[in-house]
Amino acid sequence: MTEVIRVLLVDDDPLVCAGLRLMLRGAADIEVVGEAADGADVPDAVQRLRPDVVLMDIRMPYLDGIAATRALAARKGPSVIVLTTFDADATVLDALRAGAAGFLVKHTPPEKIVEAVRQAAAGEPVLSPGVARSLISHVATGADSRTLRARERFGKLSEREQEVARAVAEGLSNAEIAERLYLSVGAVKVHISSSLAKLGLANRIQLAVLAHDAIAE
Repeated sequence: MTEVIRVLLVDDDPLVCAGLRLMLRGAADIEVVGEAADGADVPDAVQRLRPDVVLMDIRMPYLDGIAATRALAARKGPSVIVLTTFDADATVLDALRAGAAGFLVKHTPPEKIVEAVRQAAAGEPVLSPGVARSLISHVATGADSRTLRARERFGKLSEREQEVARAVAEGLSNAEIAERLYLSVGAVKVHISSSLAKLGLANRIQLAVLAHDAIAE
C-alpha cells in the first residue's frame, strides 16, 4: 500500500488554496490535511496536522513565507516548497537560504506541482527550470562578504564532502554523483548527511546554495 503524503497549504488567497486542493485531489498518494492563511499560523498548523510537505506562499499579511520557512527549518520541520508568482533572483535565494526544499512559480503545470510534492516528500530538491537558472547564475555575482563567510564554512568539510557538495550544487542526483566520484549511492548519502550536520543546514538545497557562494569568483 502506497504511503499517503500529507500536505499543508499556506496562502492568504482562498482561490489559490481551492485550486491547489482540487489539483492535488487527483493524486491518490497525496492528501491535503489543512490550510493556513498566514505564516504566523504555520507552527500551530504543523504541530496539529503533521504534514510531510508544506506548499508555502511568500507574500502574506503578517508573517511572510520566507520567515515561516526559516522557523520550520530551525525546528527540523516538514519539507517546504515555496510556491509564488514572484521568481526574482533575490527572492529565490532568500527562500532557499531560509531552508526551503524547493521553489516553484504558480504557473507551473499541475502535473509538475504534484510531482514536486512527491520529490519533496522523498527528500529530493525541487526547482523549476527558471529558478534553477537563477541559482546557477548566482555563481557569477562576485566575491563579497557572504562569499567569504561561505568559504570559511565550506572549509569545515572534508575534501570528499566538498567534492560531493559541489556536485550537489550542479544539480546532480545521488546516482550521478556516485558515478562521477566512483562512490556508492549509500556513501554519497552519508557524505551529504555529514555535511548537513557539520554546517547546521536543513537540506541539500541549502548545501547547494552554500557551495555556490563558496566557489563564486
